[in-house]
Amino acid sequence: MKIPLKPYWELLAKYLKPQKGLFILLAVLLFGSIGLQLVNPQIMRGFIDSALAGAPTQQLVLSGLLFLGIAVFQQLVSVTVTYLGEKVAWTATNALRADLAWHCLTLDMDFHHKHTPGEMIERIDGDVAELANFFSQFFILLVGNLLLLVGILGALFLEDWRVGIVFTIYALIALVMLNRVRDLAVPEQKARRQAEADLYGFLEEQLSSTEDIRSSGAIGFSLRELYRFMTANLNISRKAEFKNLKIGWLMAGLLLVGNLLAILSGYFLYQNGSITIGTVYLFIHYMNMIETPIWTLTHQVQSFQTIGACVERLIEFRKIGRSVLDGPGTAFPQGALPLRFDQVTFAYEKDDPVIHDLTFALRPGKKLGLLGRTGSGKTTLARLIFRLYDPVQGSIAVNGSDIRQAKLDALRQRISIVTQDVQLFRASIRDNLTFFDREISDEQVMRSIEALELSDWFQSLPQGLDTMLDSGAHSLSAGEAQLLAFTRVFLRNPGLVILDEASSRLDPATEHRIERAIDRLLDQRTAIIIAHRLGTVGRVDDILILDNGTISEYGSRETLAGDHDSRFYQLLQTGLEEVLV
Repeated sequence: MKIPLKPYWELLAKYLKPQKGLFILLAVLLFGSIGLQLVNPQIMRGFIDSALAGAPTQQLVLSGLLFLGIAVFQQLVSVTVTYLGEKVAWTATNALRADLAWHCLTLDMDFHHKHTPGEMIERIDGDVAELANFFSQFFILLVGNLLLLVGILGALFLEDWRVGIVFTIYALIALVMLNRVRDLAVPEQKARRQAEADLYGFLEEQLSSTEDIRSSGAIGFSLRELYRFMTANLNISRKAEFKNLKIGWLMAGLLLVGNLLAILSGYFLYQNGSITIGTVYLFIHYMNMIETPIWTLTHQVQSFQTIGACVERLIEFRKIGRSVLDGPGTAFPQGALPLRFDQVTFAYEKDDPVIHDLTFALRPGKKLGLLGRTGSGKTTLARLIFRLYDPVQGSIAVNGSDIRQAKLDALRQRISIVTQDVQLFRASIRDNLTFFDREISDEQVMRSIEALELSDWFQSLPQGLDTMLDSGAHSLSAGEAQLLAFTRVFLRNPGLVILDEASSRLDPATEHRIERAIDRLLDQRTAIIIAHRLGTVGRVDDILILDNGTISEYGSRETLAGDHDSRFYQLLQTGLEEVLV
């Protein structure tokens, strides 16, 4: 598997450019450290030869202090390099995480139905975490250690050309062998990352369904599946690590040969009187120093296996495109918005339409009651209005313009939905109401609460807008969560509101409070109310009954209620809850 350098370069250029100064400082310190590593052995060689020659104690002390001073300074440089490397890495990887999270959130709903949140967490966080070394020191360490290797070989040539030739040949052999095995484990590392993503996806799914799993006695099944995922992960990890070990064993053997060469060459040259005992020390020290760049390059190559797999998965992820794209843009005026479906057909899977040839119109300020059995297409209709999906055929128009011509943000700003299940965030009431929009003031929030006649609910909150919603603090009841959802919608002032039977699971007292909030919310707004009960359809103007994705009945509520032959009339007689659920 040969991965071209272009993707690596594009990543580096994009995420390191904003911190170019830190990266340059990091490079300067690393390269400066190389020079210190080459100088210090020369000082020690001089110390040994001077001591054997009977040099004055003061000279030896100065040499020793210089050696120690350079060693300490080199350690300080090493600490600084580590700090800067981590800073550069975290800044770069956090920026990459943000980009990937944004890409993930903007992908089509079809993608999210096929991939679990746990898998996406592993893609966005796990894979990116593996790239931290790549962003901070990978290329610097490669270049720096190659320069260190060249410097060591140059110093050996200056001492004795024969030794320089021997170790140059040795280093070239080591590097050639290193290059031959550099892609050895990339396929296994890629498979390991996918296996981990599958495992985390399974864990997320099981943990979010703990109540159902325990109540249905499926704990044994969950554990068996967990063992299966863990076994698959173990098997592929074992293969990847075994290939990494092959690289390590190869380099360990080469380094053993190198040490033998240093000892033997030093011994024979010393016996011939060509070098001093200090130079013998220098040969052995430089050989041990050669070990450092070779081992570092080896570890970087082993790391490159994971980096290569992660970069490839990252590239694949970023190549996933969207079918629901921004239109050129169209304006939506304030106030109630008209809606029209014109021969709309939609299918989640090819040749299996969920909605077929759907046509209806909703005038500004009017309310439509949407009825139908489970699976008839009611929720799908709402998703199409928000452009979570696009129709296969036909068109949907808001304010007379096809919604595919609009910017997605502009469209969704003017349309809102309230469902039975309200998404709450671990944040303050203020942030939950405003969706973290700092431009919405507390005064605006309070005006919305008062307009919806929810002041008594607000006063019951322990710390008002600063009340925190999380596992360790205040939690909301189902009714309070619905009130929060209505306030969210009211703050946005949409022109079209969709209610998915938002009060169907509440006690009568809470439901009465919410019914007042609904009346205020729907005032002078167009609305679609997905209904299951008689009380809900009492406020609508028109009725549309879906049956297997097609219109079974459509017309004025009063007209249909007075027609004994209409299906809506029959539903009123038997009770919507019994027939539609």
